[in-house]
Amino acid sequence: MTPTPLSAGLPELTAARLADSWQLDPYALALVLLLGGLYAWGVVRLARRGERWPVARSAVFAGIGLGAITVATMSGLAVYDHELFWPAAVQNIVLDLIAPLGLALGDPLALALRALDERSPTARRLRGALSGRPLRLLTFPLVSTVLVLASELAIYFTPYFTTALRHGPLHELMYLQLLVVGTLFVLPMLTREALLPTWCSHPVRALLVLVDGLVDSVPGIVVMTSGTLVAGGWYTAHHRPWDPSPQRDQMIGGGLMLTLAELIGLPFLIAVFAEWVRSERGRTAALDARLDRELATAAPVPPSTPAVPDATGTPADTKAPHPELTRPWWETDQGAVGERYRRGGGGAPRG
Repeated sequence: MTPTPLSAGLPELTAARLADSWQLDPYALALVLLLGGLYAWGVVRLARRGERWPVARSAVFAGIGLGAITVATMSGLAVYDHELFWPAAVQNIVLDLIAPLGLALGDPLALALRALDERSPTARRLRGALSGRPLRLLTFPLVSTVLVLASELAIYFTPYFTTALRHGPLHELMYLQLLVVGTLFVLPMLTREALLPTWCSHPVRALLVLVDGLVDSVPGIVVMTSGTLVAGGWYTAHHRPWDPSPQRDQMIGGGLMLTLAELIGLPFLIAVFAEWVRSERGRTAALDARLDRELATAAPVPPSTPAVPDATGTPADTKAPHPELTRPWWETDQGAVGERYRRGGGGAPRG
């Protein structure tokens, strides 16, 4: 991989150049190192206490979560996002949908709460933030869904995107906005902590994910079918003979946005169902443990009376049961049956 600086003389974009072109983004790199370092600290802290953290969660957090941030901000998508619209569109979807999904599957909140001492000020502050009104409002399903949709539409259909292309710090802020807004919806759906209302059970979460998949397709459809060019002045000024026309470039970008949004919906839904199964297994195990404790603390059975031998020398509790209790009813109740038949005239009812 060869670093490719952003310049006015970029060569024609091909699949090989898209995979081989990279540039350093110090702000994104600092964020990746910060998140990765905190996560690794939590895993190591648990290991020192003799506790294990699932390797699969660590791999997903690093590979999909942090990896998606790196690809979106430093790969060929970032190199060519100032020349073509469709790399920028893919870049934004990766930050808005794929990276939050990878970070949430790593379950960083549960890791942090397990790694921190419960009585430490940091743990208390974290629990207070998770149960505070601001975060609960932002993660409320309807609010977070509207934030995702509004964020995408504001970027593409206001001067925001064009201004971000001209000013690097604002562009970095846009990256962070996409990542945070996407995380506000995805993380509560997959986390073990109670960030959602009590009525938001796992079946409801699955329904919300389906609705969110439809909402996430709206920006792609609008961009693909819009007659107004997104940052048209910028991309027209940077158009080159080998580039697609600005109109076709925007259609490609909108189509890729729509495709990626729909492709991410299925793994997201599977992850919610997997978390549902894990939660039910934990609930069943807790119920079994509680029943075992209740049985263990139940009143003990009084000790049996020692067996006293009878005249024959056989202990009383080893003798055969009373014969009247073991014989069938038609042998033990012969008198009563005969009396019924005599009263009824041989057993037949009188007319």
